[in-house]
Amino acid sequence: MWEFIQDQLFGMKWLNDIIGFLLSSFGVNTESAVVSAIRFFLYDVIKIVLLLCILVFVISFIQSYFPPERSKKIMGRFHGIGANIVGALLGTVTPFCSCSSIPIFMGFTSAGLPLGVTFSFLISSPMVDLGSLILLMSIFGIKTAIVYVIMGLIIAVAGGTIIERLKMDDQVEDFIRASKIKVNVNSPKLRIKDRLIYSKDQVISTLKKVFPYILIGVAIGAVIHNWIPQEWVQTVLGSTNPFGVVLATVLGTPMYADMFGVIPVAEALLGKGALLGTVLSFMMAVTTLSLPSLVMLKKAIKPKLLAVFIGICVIGIILVGYIFNIAQQLLI
Repeated sequence: MWEFIQDQLFGMKWLNDIIGFLLSSFGVNTESAVVSAIRFFLYDVIKIVLLLCILVFVISFIQSYFPPERSKKIMGRFHGIGANIVGALLGTVTPFCSCSSIPIFMGFTSAGLPLGVTFSFLISSPMVDLGSLILLMSIFGIKTAIVYVIMGLIIAVAGGTIIERLKMDDQVEDFIRASKIKVNVNSPKLRIKDRLIYSKDQVISTLKKVFPYILIGVAIGAVIHNWIPQEWVQTVLGSTNPFGVVLATVLGTPMYADMFGVIPVAEALLGKGALLGTVLSFMMAVTTLSLPSLVMLKKAIKPKLLAVFIGICVIGIILVGYIFNIAQQLLI
């Protein structure tokens, strides 16, 4: 049953078969590198767009019950590590892109919520949203997806706790603290129809923003899948290179993409012999530490706190990568 769900529901293997059948019906050689690349491109673009629309609609509907004002009130009721856990969990129902999470982070910080809690939210939001769980299931299987999300939440909670213990509130820019946003703002009640309209609008808005990155990511994945020699990938990111995880994290950090754009690249790298943990470290670095998001974050916090945030994320991502590499045989 689980294999069927993973292959046919999340993985959409039926879609790949249909595309192969249609290409064959035109009399083309489906074994050639060019046609294989076209098949990979069409299959992944259609699959990811379908998953994107479904996931964004469902998550946006859930998110409509947790607007920023209500989220602030919820997190304000908790203290200590429990507050960090709540902050990390709320990050799972927020936008997929790290840049979209930063304005929400700034709002939470302006509301006077503990700095560690807001950073737990900021780390988990792009790294372990609900969309990543479904997307990872479609490529790597349910066990890998669940462990990935758990490890991401651990990084978020640990990172927020460390920042809280370091007492770095003075490292937040003054204009953030001075804005004095109130936590007890009441949100208007929405009808089901309003929530459905909101979810539909979010699907359209998100698709417009991420579709170019999906095309770029799938195109790169198709090139890797069909033209990059397997020996190259195994040498750089395989078991023969003990520093593959570190290299993948460093390479992924300056890039900008969300989970939907980086998944095809990760899928192709894994198929070429890259280790699972190395691939997941690359994904985490791209989605959590993209250069545009760091530039935006630098406007809200001072260099010392930014360096601590980057250091925590990098160390956590590298550790997760090595853990997955060690446990790869048990997960896939």
